Amino acid sequence: MNESQDARYQKWEEKTRRLLEKSPERKERFETLSGIEVKRLYNRGKSVEEMDEQVGLPGEYPYTRGIHPTMYRSRYWTMRQYAGFGSAAETNKRFRYLLEQGQTGLSVAFDLPTQIGYDSDDPMALGEVGKVGVAIDSLKDMEKLFEDIPLDQVSTSMTINAPAAVLLAMYIAVAEKQGVQPHQIRGTIQNDILKEYIARGTYIFPPQPSMRLITDIFAYCAEHVPKWNTISISGYHIREAGSTAVQEVAFTLANGIAYVEAAIAAGLHVDQFAPRLSFFFNAHNHFFEEIAKFRAARRLWAKIMKERFRASNERSLQLRFHTQTGGSTLTAQQPDNNIVRVTLQALAAVLGGTQSLHTNARDEALALPTEESARIALRTQQIIAYESGVADTVDPLGGSYYIEELTDAIEREALRYIEKIDEMGGAVQAVEQGFMQREIHRVALETQRKIEAGTEIVVGVNRFCIENEVQPQIMRMDPELAKRQMEELRQVRANRDQEEVKSKLARLKRAAEGTDNLMPHILEAVKSYATVGEICNALREVFGEYQPV
Repeated sequence: MNESQDARYQKWEEKTRRLLEKSPERKERFETLSGIEVKRLYNRGKSVEEMDEQVGLPGEYPYTRGIHPTMYRSRYWTMRQYAGFGSAAETNKRFRYLLEQGQTGLSVAFDLPTQIGYDSDDPMALGEVGKVGVAIDSLKDMEKLFEDIPLDQVSTSMTINAPAAVLLAMYIAVAEKQGVQPHQIRGTIQNDILKEYIARGTYIFPPQPSMRLITDIFAYCAEHVPKWNTISISGYHIREAGSTAVQEVAFTLANGIAYVEAAIAAGLHVDQFAPRLSFFFNAHNHFFEEIAKFRAARRLWAKIMKERFRASNERSLQLRFHTQTGGSTLTAQQPDNNIVRVTLQALAAVLGGTQSLHTNARDEALALPTEESARIALRTQQIIAYESGVADTVDPLGGSYYIEELTDAIEREALRYIEKIDEMGGAVQAVEQGFMQREIHRVALETQRKIEAGTEIVVGVNRFCIENEVQPQIMRMDPELAKRQMEELRQVRANRDQEEVKSKLARLKRAAEGTDNLMPHILEAVKSYATVGEICNALREVFGEYQPV
């Protein structure tokens, strides 16, 4: 800084000090949700050359400014609303409605029994059939779910983890029945089991066999389903469990490292599978921190893939991610306020360079969204895209002193966590030791205490409340749904070739006891109309079930 600049800065400081004597700042310390101090003024103190080397150009390593040179000037992000409830037929109607409203991709929510590998008539499924997503028991349900939806013309994201191989096999089988070949279908399965142990809980098998299933999917899709994203490494649920933005980046990328290492150990070359890795992040309330978080995650992953794994394919270095607005930030009180929260969060995701986006509906803290609230959520994205102008230039906030320093700080703090996890032996070992779980619980408790004390304000909850609030109309599930689902499942079992099912499940068990890739065996079982529960039980007999720390 030269003398004239120095003098100007000192003059500014003196003027600011006098103003603060008359009107003090609201807090002694301003900080992000991760505890990173927010300074009054940002001046990176770096030359243009240094900043260019660190930040780079859009579409070029280290991808701080985005993975594509023109980002949304060429093509908007995919507007992918999450949907799934009740039966496959009901969800199919919602899918077709959303596509008619301008949605450009499908995203499937499965009910809890499906997520943990139980059929709808299993005692463990009692009271949960079709409640938080669509019930899928067999290939027959999957056929109904995608009836009249051409699978060569849409991309589909499926939020499924422990039984991901089973649901992917069903999707492949439905496509084939439509005359669509596996190499033509596009989409993503979440398939991220490590975050289930850390934050969400819909696991089935212990970590090691779960990692085998994941790498089997990597290998199978690399050969047969090349346009499919074989994993969506999820920070979303880590953040929903109460983590900070820094922890979300650190733990998500640490899990990503573990998946890459497992695939390499299984004999795959990094550039064979890494281009199809994708990520899934939360868009939370602190607007600028969220933008910086996405930029930091993109840059840190590029460095990890280049320096640690020596990836040479450019696409192996690029962190492609889906974003969903923060479900945990939605309030049952004054639910219309959630429209504003979702708008800010969605805007942060777009300014951070997301590849696809789901916007939560205003009533999701109360129930599954109504058609009207789902439409408002979709319109939120469309207004941002078509009316705001934020998609007209690449990385609009790039070069902002505040954004660039926040990006550096999040990268730096996330790297410290990753190095600590490395010292433990990696993410699998850190999960088994309960490290990430404890770290999330600690900050979640701190946040809850702040909300209860009123030092962290949630509008409509602990400030600006309304007495005698009138609740909106919410979506209610048909109480007869479970009975109908179980009757349809009974008919599937009655009409299939029982000997063929028994033979396919026996072959799957033998393969699980050995080292064969399990995907072809799961696909054959699915085509015989073996159920999700039957396939998962066959694997349970070999792999056992995970018992949490």
